[in-house]
Amino acid sequence: MRISGYTFIMEVGIVGGSGYGGTELLRLLVDHPDLEVAVVCAGSHAGGALATHTPSLAAAYPGVHYAPTEPERLAGLDVVFMAMPHGQSQHLVPDLVGSVGLVVDLAADFRLQDLASYEAWYGEAHHAPDLVASFTYGLVELGREALVGARAIAAPGCYPTAASLALWPFTRDGLVERSGIIIDASSGLSGAGRAPSDRLHFAHAHDDVVAYGLLNHRHTPEIEVNLGAEVLFTPHLVPMARGMEATCYARVSRSGPTTTDEALEILHAAYDDEPFVVVTDAPPSTKATLGSNLVHVTARVDPRTGWLVAMSTLDNLVKGAAGGAIQAANVALGLGETSGLPSTGLYP
Repeated sequence: MRISGYTFIMEVGIVGGSGYGGTELLRLLVDHPDLEVAVVCAGSHAGGALATHTPSLAAAYPGVHYAPTEPERLAGLDVVFMAMPHGQSQHLVPDLVGSVGLVVDLAADFRLQDLASYEAWYGEAHHAPDLVASFTYGLVELGREALVGARAIAAPGCYPTAASLALWPFTRDGLVERSGIIIDASSGLSGAGRAPSDRLHFAHAHDDVVAYGLLNHRHTPEIEVNLGAEVLFTPHLVPMARGMEATCYARVSRSGPTTTDEALEILHAAYDDEPFVVVTDAPPSTKATLGSNLVHVTARVDPRTGWLVAMSTLDNLVKGAAGGAIQAANVALGLGETSGLPSTGLYP
């Protein structure tokens, strides 16, 4: 922490600063009044100029070079954001606990408190099991009070953020059945990360929509924990850079809404006081949330079939990753929850 005038500025480290999540953290933190980036680690790009690797950040970070991913470079910082591929942060976090003020992990390593569930869905035993319980789940709208004063945060996944915020007001109060929920969601290609692969090659992804992770996508248990319900989740990749849309189907319970107006009233009651959730009458669009930390949600009730349809859209790199992580860190640190976070989308 340093003093700038009469203001205490907290110093931030970013691990995985060359990936899409790390790059988005860098973009958003430029405008944060209380947080300042001090160290940017990127193992495979160590020594390289940030501006060369990501020219869009050249004016904001002139002269900054990526550092090796070494715990001693991060010691003493107020906040460290981990934006590494899944499975890597659990090897680094043990060296950071106690040496930094707050750790925020954007990967899935510490989201599931049930170690058996983690092993079943991720196919390996956890490498830091003793630290899992010390992490607080970071979806602010579902657990704001628990985040206050947290020292370790597991930021939620993009699909769980979209699906959970669409359905949570209904599952929370038993307004829909807690089994047989279907979630059909689509993500822009950036959700798969910056590393090149055949499925992200332009010739493969252009003019194509493809489902993946059928029946066993790793975000399924995270969604189920958030909703306290059984879900069948099917994600899709669509040919756009950013954006995510979730269409969720659930059977209305006996105490649930019988009309669309009632369903919308339930969403308004849950979210009208939330700074980053907008309840819309029309089906939400991904472009309306582009570049912002917003989630747009709506719902319909079909009296003919007895099904609720809940929908949401967000920017998978902002509210679904970096923005959601900063929002959770703001709450944990006692800062303004909206600090550094855009509440307007880019349009057109």
